[in-house]
Amino acid sequence: MTKLKLGPLADDKPVKISIELPATVHRDLVAYAELLGRTTGQTVSDARKLIVPMIERFMATDRAFAKGRRIASHAAGGSVERSG
Repeated sequence: MTKLKLGPLADDKPVKISIELPATVHRDLVAYAELLGRTTGQTVSDARKLIVPMIERFMATDRAFAKGRRIASHAAGGSVERSG
């Protein structure tokens, strides 16, 4: 079975966003949603719901971002709050 970076999506309140994606990115997002649905058994009715978990996953695994966040937190003398 394919090992995707995203797992089942949390059932959360919808958030309205406005973003323009290149057509190729949108097609890939839809394809990812279809593959995720087949892999997890969870139907992804709207591929746009993948955008937030993808961004969260990207930021959570970006070592330079984590390091920058720690440096900023230390420089501020406190903690940098995470949204979400």
